Amino acid sequence: MLSIFDFARDLNFLGVSFRLILAMICGGLIGLEREYKRRPAGFRTHILICLGAAITNMTNLYLFLKLNLFTDISRFGAQVIAGIGFIGAGTIIVTRRQKIKGLTTAAGLWVSAIIGLVVGAGYYELALFATAMVLISELLLVRLERRFARSAKDISLYVEYAHADVIEEIIRLLKSEQVKLSNLEISRVGEKAGQRYCAMLTLSGGRKASGEQLANRISSLTDVVSVEEL
Repeated sequence: MLSIFDFARDLNFLGVSFRLILAMICGGLIGLEREYKRRPAGFRTHILICLGAAITNMTNLYLFLKLNLFTDISRFGAQVIAGIGFIGAGTIIVTRRQKIKGLTTAAGLWVSAIIGLVVGAGYYELALFATAMVLISELLLVRLERRFARSAKDISLYVEYAHADVIEEIIRLLKSEQVKLSNLEISRVGEKAGQRYCAMLTLSGGRKASGEQLANRISSLTDVVSVEEL
């Protein structure tokens, strides 16, 4: 434990003020990165969640230390960790192309709530270190993740086409390119008058052709509306 934080360990006015300010800083730093990337939950949302969690834990401590109510002091914090799932779930969406977005934002909200609980408990060293680790994960490790994604052998393509039998032509093309189709999901979009088909293809073994090259060859087929690499 660092002695520089000893002045704010007690649950007095100075300690409460310092915890609320630190919760705002930690939540705000995490939220700034999400705000910069224009995610649904940004700067203010992360601050409010971190503040709310800190207030909850301080209320726990107040009931236990000041009012001598000998109850389970972890009960309020447990409800925060469980309840944050409702807010996090609201940031997760499945796009029309069956791509999931918002998982990182939801995880960030969950971590912000836990950091708020830590701040409320007065464990400032852990809160600051955890905030730094979250920022490193979101700002620096994302580059490493993208590098691994680019080097992966699997290719995911989203294809829209006009007629159901077009998928057979696509499969024949993939066989001619010696590309293995490891997964295929087909669905319909639009009304009957302007109905289209869309397919999610997961390909592997395509060393001779990149995802962009395969997308271009598939898009050249008749009745293929659009192709996009995910």
